[in-house]
Amino acid sequence: MFGSFGLANLPAKVKVAPEDIPPPTTISLPRYQPFVQDDAPVDPENALSNLLKCTGRTSATAGALGLSAIGFDLRLDVEVDDLIPDPAVLPDFERWDKLTLEEAREMKQSERRFLASGKEHPGSLVYIERRRELSHDNEEAFRTVRRLAPPKGMQQPRLGNAYEFFRCLEFFTMYWDDPTRPPSLPPSPELAPTENGDAATAKESPPPPNVRTSDGSSMPPEYRQHLMTAFIKLVAYDFGCNVSMSRLEPRLHLSSPEGHPSPRKSYSPSNCQFIFQSPMTREAARSGLVYGPVGAVSTRPITDFTTPDIETAQSLDLAREVVAALITAQHRAREGKTETRFGENQWWTTKPRWGGGPGGPIGREADMDLPSGDKDAAPGDSERAARPATKKARKTMSAYDAYRMVRPPAYTWDKKARYQAIGRQKGVDYDDIFVISSVLHHVSILRVRVPDRLLDVLAGSPEPDVTRRSWGKVQGWRSRWFDFFNAEQRLEAMKTLWAVMEYQMRKQPTGDEDVEMAEK
Repeated sequence: MFGSFGLANLPAKVKVAPEDIPPPTTISLPRYQPFVQDDAPVDPENALSNLLKCTGRTSATAGALGLSAIGFDLRLDVEVDDLIPDPAVLPDFERWDKLTLEEAREMKQSERRFLASGKEHPGSLVYIERRRELSHDNEEAFRTVRRLAPPKGMQQPRLGNAYEFFRCLEFFTMYWDDPTRPPSLPPSPELAPTENGDAATAKESPPPPNVRTSDGSSMPPEYRQHLMTAFIKLVAYDFGCNVSMSRLEPRLHLSSPEGHPSPRKSYSPSNCQFIFQSPMTREAARSGLVYGPVGAVSTRPITDFTTPDIETAQSLDLAREVVAALITAQHRAREGKTETRFGENQWWTTKPRWGGGPGGPIGREADMDLPSGDKDAAPGDSERAARPATKKARKTMSAYDAYRMVRPPAYTWDKKARYQAIGRQKGVDYDDIFVISSVLHHVSILRVRVPDRLLDVLAGSPEPDVTRRSWGKVQGWRSRWFDFFNAEQRLEAMKTLWAVMEYQMRKQPTGDEDVEMAEK
């Protein structure tokens, strides 16, 4: 259903002696919680206009400084009803959790409704199927992934659409201990010693496939990205959405205020992914078009949030999530707009300078001007004529000619992305951004309410008073951290993600039916 994520080429598990296995990585989840008051004055040194001076090439440009500059206020461990701006659009999960597959099939026709994209709503039947597929015991699911025969008297579990999820999670067992697995669990029968008790044979036998052989800090970052992609697709696919990397590097653009004597534009990159709405026509799908983004996906390889400074480490991690949210808000705000490159039609991007001279050769072009007799000199005309032509005539501009051109920076908008603020409330001056966040083997969902005025200031709109934030503050809500190894917690994570997709892809009233939603 969802395809493969290229895990077949990942390195095979290796044998490691028990004494060579490093100690397990300590689980310490980030819980940094900044507080901001609307009427609190702002230190001019920490104003957002001065933040541009210290931007660098890191995704967490400012850490605690940047969070304070935008006025980020966060609430932790919120429930689904608080995480979603309008919980009235959510289904009755408590009733759905009690339904059986047969009851859900009977209710399918009566529950039939459509999403904003025109796709049919998945309904309670799909929800129950996903719950059943994710609720399998880890050991049983891993045996299916490894294609091991089930124990006598037991049947092989049918993972269905969750097969890729458990396949990705099984790779985690090389680096993380499964907290739901009893420490005294015996190894698999296939790896047990022979009946004659041959100690040498038992010693040479490899460890059970699900035994950790390394520590969590050494796990490749793409393992976590594959797991998050598989988990999100379990829900997003039925809502007509998909997870994909951006074709261009996601960047948070920051511009100096208009009228600044020395205009400057910088950016903070991020390795986040996006949840896009898939095209509804075959022609658009063949063209590679995507719509949105609907949300962002942020995975970080950091495993230690306690040293050297717990506040610095956790604030930097939170800043990376907020940067992903601001990037998503900037992308969604592009709806109905066209890109204007920085410096377009300005003299410093149209007129050559450097003294006005034609300049000389650069790079390998200088090889043609080397004196005769030099051992590194280029061959003469007679030698060059004797040699056969090895390359065809160049049809594109050379790198040196492109370097000499005076022009604005390259475009940063994806030409195949149709930027839309999908799921945004109508008639409000903010946009609610959802970030699906993951560290260690845990997942959490963060909602960030980004004011339109903040996006204008980031784009270069001047602030009348740097000691007061003209946008007020940026409010954030975070769900609990859910452990992927724990079946109950990953089911709660699935329910939370379902609520996010339900809200973002809802069908809103149009025309005279528009109603103003209550702020929450």
